[in-house]
Amino acid sequence: MSETVPVRCPACRREHVFTAPSYPCACGAPVTPSLDGRSAPTPVAHRAWDEDWVTVSCGSCGRRDQWPQPELGCPCGAVLRVPVAGTESAPTPAPEPRPPFQPVPIRTARDAVTAAALYLRWLGYRDIRRADQRPPSGIGLAARGLVAQVDPTVRPASLRDVECLWLTAMTEDSGCVYFSLAGYAEDARDRADALRVPLFVLDLTGTPQPVNSPADELHAAGE
Repeated sequence: MSETVPVRCPACRREHVFTAPSYPCACGAPVTPSLDGRSAPTPVAHRAWDEDWVTVSCGSCGRRDQWPQPELGCPCGAVLRVPVAGTESAPTPAPEPRPPFQPVPIRTARDAVTAAALYLRWLGYRDIRRADQRPPSGIGLAARGLVAQVDPTVRPASLRDVECLWLTAMTEDSGCVYFSLAGYAEDARDRADALRVPLFVLDLTGTPQPVNSPADELHAAGE
């Protein structure tokens, strides 16, 4: 059940009643952050990625994921970040076995990026964000120790696409993974096998399908 706490705007002193939002865990249960009603809200002066997300544990399976930091918009124009309690002391059991992946249907390029990000989170990667370095084609994602490329076009990924992703990963001393909606050219698959780059094809249900051995291994073992 969502938690409700009183919130006073520090700018205009107006009182509000704030209800914590709920989000769906990969196991299917709703996840609601526990609000800290004893701490004052913080006005949002500028946006920073680390401050816009909070780690919350699922009460059903114990899985820890990042969700948007609860915020309240006051009529005076202030945006207030509502404190969340107990995020550091939350339990961290890893569910065993891993719950089934819950895909999202792909209808747009943005859906493809969302599907890839959800899959990476399901594998165990955290802090998923847009990559700082834009790839030659498609959209880049990054997580701790990983760079990913999502190609939502109808053109099969090329040898150059795979090599550019691998070189980016080498530069950043991280692993890499490629998601394509239209598959891969034959020489791109051969090169990915040689470089140990996991390749996935995104079907229209939003489920990534491994197409080489490194992808099979990543799918089985996770992060």
